[in-house]
Amino acid sequence: MQLHVDTIDWAKWQPTEEANLCFVIRNGQVLLIRKKRGLGAGKINGPGGRLEPGETFEHSAIREMQEEVGLKPTGLEQVGELHFQFLDGYKLHVAVFAASGCEGDLMETPEATPIWTDLMEIPYQEMWQDDPYWLPLLLERKRFRGYFVFDGERLLNHRVEKN
Repeated sequence: MQLHVDTIDWAKWQPTEEANLCFVIRNGQVLLIRKKRGLGAGKINGPGGRLEPGETFEHSAIREMQEEVGLKPTGLEQVGELHFQFLDGYKLHVAVFAASGCEGDLMETPEATPIWTDLMEIPYQEMWQDDPYWLPLLLERKRFRGYFVFDGERLLNHRVEKN
């Protein structure tokens, strides 16, 4: 039997790792990245990454954006939460942030190539298969929780709840 999002006891589910994503949204554009290494290498996503020991989701989001693209996000607000269950047993919990601005000098790094993208031209075909289900909610700053089951990079099933 295939694992289904509705058969997982999410209240007892414990992630293998915790991470964040952070999207700067301003002037009709969103800051995306093309990831160069790690989980999702080659895909387009938002800046973000795993929490370090003792770090909050917010501090991790700020640190990751600075490391990946050289910017410090401002006006940071957690808008969503994502839960990923992979068939190989990996479990990832992600806090999703929207930022209204940023400070610093945008730069490419060994981790990521930054891409300012018009809100009407999001390249979903180059992103993770779950992104079209929750990214539009984030862009409208509507609170959400998403639950996803993946087999490698293939989305098997999902549920997204608007809060």
